[in-house]
Amino acid sequence: MMPRYAKSGPTISQVAAAAGVSRATVSRVMNGQATVAADIAERVRAAAAELQYRPSTVARSLSLGRTNSVALVVPDLGNPMFQQILRGAVAAAEPFGFRFLVAETAEDAGAEAEIALEARLRCDALILAAPRSPEPVLRELLSQVEPAVLVNRDVGGLDVPTVQVDYRAGVHSLVDHLVALGHRELAYVAGPRGSVSHVLRVRALEEARERHPGLRVTTVPCGSTVDDGYRVADDLLASQATAVVAFNDLVAFGLLARLNEIGVDVPADISVAGFDDVEIARFANPSLTTVAVPQADLGRRAWGLLQSLMVSRSPQGKPHHRATSVPDSPLVMPGLVVRSSTGPVPPARRLATASSDRAGLVRTATPGEPAAWSRVGDGWALSAGEQPLARYADGASMPGVHSPRPYLHPVHTLGHAAMTQVTPADHRHHYGVSMAVPDVNGTTYWGGRTFVRGQGATLLSNHGHQHIVSATVADEGATLSHEVRWTDEHGTDQLLEERRLTGLVLGEVEAWALGWSGRLQAGATDVVIASPATNGRLGAGYGGLFWRLPFADETVTLSADGSGEAHGSRSPWLTIARRTGDAWTTLLLVQPGDVDPWFVRATDYIGVGPALAWETPRTVKAGASHLVEVVAVVVDRQLGADDATDLADFSVARVRAVRSARS
Repeated sequence: MMPRYAKSGPTISQVAAAAGVSRATVSRVMNGQATVAADIAERVRAAAAELQYRPSTVARSLSLGRTNSVALVVPDLGNPMFQQILRGAVAAAEPFGFRFLVAETAEDAGAEAEIALEARLRCDALILAAPRSPEPVLRELLSQVEPAVLVNRDVGGLDVPTVQVDYRAGVHSLVDHLVALGHRELAYVAGPRGSVSHVLRVRALEEARERHPGLRVTTVPCGSTVDDGYRVADDLLASQATAVVAFNDLVAFGLLARLNEIGVDVPADISVAGFDDVEIARFANPSLTTVAVPQADLGRRAWGLLQSLMVSRSPQGKPHHRATSVPDSPLVMPGLVVRSSTGPVPPARRLATASSDRAGLVRTATPGEPAAWSRVGDGWALSAGEQPLARYADGASMPGVHSPRPYLHPVHTLGHAAMTQVTPADHRHHYGVSMAVPDVNGTTYWGGRTFVRGQGATLLSNHGHQHIVSATVADEGATLSHEVRWTDEHGTDQLLEERRLTGLVLGEVEAWALGWSGRLQAGATDVVIASPATNGRLGAGYGGLFWRLPFADETVTLSADGSGEAHGSRSPWLTIARRTGDAWTTLLLVQPGDVDPWFVRATDYIGVGPALAWETPRTVKAGASHLVEVVAVVVDRQLGADDATDLADFSVARVRAVRSARS
């Protein structure tokens, strides 16, 4: 048994004596040199392990003339972007025995060169991430700190490799997304003036204006932090933009915080997009649409270039002869990530009315003009001529806890009044108009918490997903026909739905109608549809086609018997009339076939829909199907009982005529 050395630790001489070799041999083995025979090297390592010998890093550095460390200089350590660059570089360098020293310049371009030079004196090499120094200063610095690699900065004519993101492609994809949603008035909330990535974004936005005639981009000076975004939110609103491209995600977070504080609805009133896709972007409220940059990959690539430079240097620290330029790493391609913070341009802005939730007198659709669906972004848009009526999103970007599903939003009247709401503060899982069912064989397609007998509302991991499999436009554009797969939380199919959405303008009555029908087909096993009511929560029989409306100054419900008590009724139709200021709008819902009880909320929130499992579960036998059919009519006035009855019959007949005549 070899002795252990508890106080000062074993020395290299003691390892040499234990292994029966010289101190020089031990040194060569510990430094990883390949000039020692394998059996001798193994004997040395065994002796070092037994003695628990650890070489002195200071002594090794003095002996080898290197520290096995690299300095990473960043402008802002509070930005998760740079944290991820560090993480990628550290992971890539670790197998080579290198460690990192991190220095922050706190966005102070004047101090950057001095900080970088001091860091380089302590390390073997340098990575400069997004340096803010003016080019003459940076050129002089780079000549003093080689070997060095740049991240997101290029200095022409210098033999310094760089890793760069294709910001141009990222900005173009983001602008294309916003333009597809109808936005023509954008604001760019700008980054630090010394940031090259900011300059590249500005150039890309200028190109976007050329690619999209009529596009206007207003620049709002800002910075790069959450506080900066919060501070300029009011300036952003003054720009009258309908959508904003923030310099980065942090700025977008600040904007979202301030906009929420002052009651601006994102994206109903204004769309907000960021850049970088930092880890917490999908947890923002609402989740942030952004451009994803593979941040850790930037660090890995930077280390790869730097290591190549260090390998090419002689033991004396002088570079070997090499080509006149060092090949840069290929441009890193970002990707667009669409989430909940961007949506269609507010109808009031597109159609020049005073408010997106107030009925107007101006309309652009002409009597008898057909409505037609067209592919737009992550869904489809229903329009009559130049007038948008509704948008249907595929729901793929919804958070999993909301039970992702296709949904209609926004829906508005011919007078441009908003008739839907998404992710409201009271129920984040409400999305405009959708097939939202709380319990299908134990899986929720409603979103949020599930009622559990004896526990109450409980967040379970039982959220299903409705996927659009295929879609076609029929009836000369009036009908969007598609298949929807209902899969449980494990990805297993539960239902296959044949869904049709038919839109048409009812010019004779200055309204428009939407026919929604979905045939739910069970597979090889029975499907049981339940609700909180059937699971023990009295009166909570909701679940089916559910329509969430915005709040108003006054809300009135009406059913076919003339009563305002619509909740639980089996009236063939009901209306929700809403007054905002002195303007009324009405949503008329009709069940053309078998009538299910109506679930209605008009106080704590405004929501309505036929219930599939009101008091007892509904079973769809294996191989059988169940049809859910509703015709909705939106008008810019309050309807009485007689008017509603007539309009219900008229709209159902017109929807069925369109489907039969044009199919």
